[in-house]
Amino acid sequence: MQNENALIQQLQNKEERALSFLYDKYAGAIYSVILKMTRDEGIAQNLLQDTFMSVWEKANSYDNSKGRFYTWIFRIARNKTLNFLRKNDPLIQTDDFSVYDSKEATISKDADFLELNGAITSLEAHHKQAIELVYFKGLTHKEAHQEMDVPLGTFKSYVRQALKQLRTAYTKSISVVLLIFNVL
Repeated sequence: MQNENALIQQLQNKEERALSFLYDKYAGAIYSVILKMTRDEGIAQNLLQDTFMSVWEKANSYDNSKGRFYTWIFRIARNKTLNFLRKNDPLIQTDDFSVYDSKEATISKDADFLELNGAITSLEAHHKQAIELVYFKGLTHKEAHQEMDVPLGTFKSYVRQALKQLRTAYTKSISVVLLIFNVL
């Protein structure tokens, strides 16, 4: 296989063969990220195709001094997926489903959210920032530690300590916390 930098240059010169090679190299990893976010194979396949169409159209905007090519594609895919999910998840309820839902379930969900939100806001500033960078902004640990300007090992310990504090503060299991972070 050719050198990645040469393939990227060919992609920027609009050579379709380069897109094909890069697709073969990255599509599996990007698809799994999209599938994890959408939990729907058909939607994930469409978003993967949209992602690589954007890669083709925006190839000249890639700057290798700002990060790896995979990270650039990952962010395009993540943004497309989040936009899709936001677009298809209306913020205003237009139908009245109150007949089917018990008020106790709604109160319980609201209480869980408030409890989790309270647990997050009670974290020390550096722990809260670490959680926000990784779980809400989608940065990798490597990118986030650079953002916080701390060593990678220190950053990882911030995340571990924050999750431990959330586990203690939040009465539900950590899997619920992680599930909520994945949904957001």
